[in-house]
Amino acid sequence: MSDVLTLDNVRLGGKVVLYRVDVNSPLEPSTGAFLDDSRLRAIIPTLNSLKNSKIVMIGHQSRPGKIDFTDMSQHADRISRLIGKKISFVADICGEAAIEAIRNLKTGEILFLDNIRMHDDENSMKKASPEETASSEIIQKLAPLIDVYVTDAFAAAHRNSPSLTGFSEVVPCIAGRLMAKEIDNLQIAVSDPPRPYIAILGGTKCDDSLRVAKNLIDKNIIDTIPVVGVVGNMMLWASGIDIGEGNKSFIRNALGDEFQETWDLAVNLYENHSEYFLLPTDVAIEVDGNRVAMNVKNLPTNHPIYDIGISTLMQIRPLMINAGCILWNGPASYFELPGFAFGTIEILNMCTESSAVTIVGGGHTSALVSNRGVVDLVTHNSTGGGACLTMLSGGFMPVLDSLVRSNTKFRSILSSLELDNR
Repeated sequence: MSDVLTLDNVRLGGKVVLYRVDVNSPLEPSTGAFLDDSRLRAIIPTLNSLKNSKIVMIGHQSRPGKIDFTDMSQHADRISRLIGKKISFVADICGEAAIEAIRNLKTGEILFLDNIRMHDDENSMKKASPEETASSEIIQKLAPLIDVYVTDAFAAAHRNSPSLTGFSEVVPCIAGRLMAKEIDNLQIAVSDPPRPYIAILGGTKCDDSLRVAKNLIDKNIIDTIPVVGVVGNMMLWASGIDIGEGNKSFIRNALGDEFQETWDLAVNLYENHSEYFLLPTDVAIEVDGNRVAMNVKNLPTNHPIYDIGISTLMQIRPLMINAGCILWNGPASYFELPGFAFGTIEILNMCTESSAVTIVGGGHTSALVSNRGVVDLVTHNSTGGGACLTMLSGGFMPVLDSLVRSNTKFRSILSSLELDNR
């Protein structure tokens, strides 16, 4: 990762560090309590590395208009309890209260500013150029107060806004421990994975998953792509199997305006690259609340397809046992329903039992790994949902681009900024 500065390249003791995190977390609607704090735990290594700095944290929770759009006070409190160190919260972003609090910071202290999306610039400049985002009030007010900008906001790395990309024009920008870990591990999945390489693609985001499949095929680095969940249903349909009008309507509605483009991609992938795909051979449908097994030869069905079947799992298992690298993104089933969690849980078990390099994509799949307490049994569990899929599909990542640009601009003058090369 030589094109990006990391914490291994610099010493930041005594420096004022603006630390951009993505601790956007699911909250219980009625109480606002955290349902999952894995993103908060993921930033602890960077906070430990910066323990001798003056840390100013910025982040977001949800977006304006959503029920879980809150200030960052409870995030500051939860992280404080996780690290055993006080984090002060300031209900301000770049006004006088925030500026005064930053100026008064002492070495080793941590300050958390308010939800960055409470500032209009953060929401209105999503399509702005780097130079334009650098002109934001957020950058203009905060940049003069800091020495460096460190980011662990990988989950938002496919986004563009002043707090995500604007600082790269004016101060050295550095990847935190989490960001560096995400980049390193996901680059394995898209550059030089140990072979055989198996990519299990599922969930409901058929458009994203099929772009990932195309990217891996185009790079000639993939061996087999088992498709499961709604992605599997769509590929069955693209292969010429009628999955039933209800299941086809679900896919159309889920994709909306993206349906036609995604359908064309699915058909193209099957017609030209079917040898890479392992399609489900049996499924489980829901009939009056019950799980009913069905061979795909007996499709179509008027009932929803909610899981893959045992025969499909038995075909996937030897591939995973013999794999050198496994990428898994997206559940195999409607696993929130206990009767249909089987396929997803079995794939998770196979991942944890395999000796392969195992990379689990973000979103629901990552949350499942965290909730079942098996994070230590996989090689990498990504904190990014859309960001992970964007990187795996070869899409543009504005935050990564900003880190590269900042490195180009500031690496040669690190010594003059008293940020010593190691």
